[in-house]
Amino acid sequence: MDTLLRDGINWVGYVDWTVRDFHGYRTERGSTYNSYLVEDEKIALIDTVKASYVERLLDNISTRVKLEDVSYVVCNHAEPDHSGGLARVMAACSNAELVCDEKCLKVLSSYHDASAWKVRIVKDGDSISLGKRTLAFLETPMVHWPESMFTYIPEEKLLFSMDAFGQHYASAHRFDDQESIEVIMQEAKTYYANIVMLYGKQIAKLLGRAADIEIEMVAPSHGVIWRSQIGTILAAYKEWSQCKVRPKVLVIYDTMWQSTEKMAQAILAGASRPGIDTKLLNVRASNSTVIATEVLDAAAIAVGSPTLNMTIMPKVVEILAYLKGLRPAGKAGFAFGSYGWGQNGPKEVDTYLQAMKFEMLRDPLCAKFVPTAETLEECRKAGELLADKAAGR
Repeated sequence: MDTLLRDGINWVGYVDWTVRDFHGYRTERGSTYNSYLVEDEKIALIDTVKASYVERLLDNISTRVKLEDVSYVVCNHAEPDHSGGLARVMAACSNAELVCDEKCLKVLSSYHDASAWKVRIVKDGDSISLGKRTLAFLETPMVHWPESMFTYIPEEKLLFSMDAFGQHYASAHRFDDQESIEVIMQEAKTYYANIVMLYGKQIAKLLGRAADIEIEMVAPSHGVIWRSQIGTILAAYKEWSQCKVRPKVLVIYDTMWQSTEKMAQAILAGASRPGIDTKLLNVRASNSTVIATEVLDAAAIAVGSPTLNMTIMPKVVEILAYLKGLRPAGKAGFAFGSYGWGQNGPKEVDTYLQAMKFEMLRDPLCAKFVPTAETLEECRKAGELLADKAAGR
């Protein structure tokens, strides 16, 4: 495995090939927990790993330096997938100072007993000299926790970007030009949609600041390191953070006795035309990770549920609650569904969409028991509304 980023700077993290669930995020291609060792007159470790893998991290460090020779352990982000192993690292690297911002220390103190640690609090614009190289710190609040920060080595034009620009992607290689860029970008898009979509404004502001920094390599906390396709990932983040949509229509639904499914298919038929990307997503044949990724750049979305026990189908509730937390912006659409004695299902879907600030293209489209030919024609016309919106009309 090629772990060398620059002379004296190595990846020492852990590849998690088997993880498939990251607090609800389906990680079908696994993940990595990236940690980086900078060897200079003083030695710095940039981030640690999940607690389960800390001994592997310490073994990787020990193959290069003595643990007691580590001077600094930088914590860019206190979430346990990055800091779970921190207490063990601080005990093993007995002469090291923890370097983090003030908010980060407060969060870390909730997870660990930090009372015996040597700590250096840094703030935006601070730096530490390692000898030939400098660690410079850029606070990035809400990208994606309040205590998040980046670490930058100006002499190497190397940015340690924490969760930004990451991917949940396990690989035998460490760099973007050693794997399929199509696969990496798909995983980067999935990561953005499911982890940082709701922080688009903060990401956009961060990209503005990053424009003033010379960057030749970006080393995130998960996935591959960017050295050849930095322009590609920066352009994608700019587009995603600005909530740019494509001419794309989604019809998302669940069904009991195929009545809502018939409506969904009619809506899709109405939306289908040249130049419009249309997708039909049954929530029980998909999952929230995939659906959120599809929603990221979709212009128009219809969501359907029959009424079950006077409310929405459980899987539709799950998807809508997940999307509501991610706050997709710039979407238009409507609710639909069948019912027997009460129209609560589609009406409650409508309430969710309004709470997410969808531009509502019409009132909920409802069918009693089985959709009639007239109702299906109304569904097709409603699909045309979606296509018109996606086409920018």
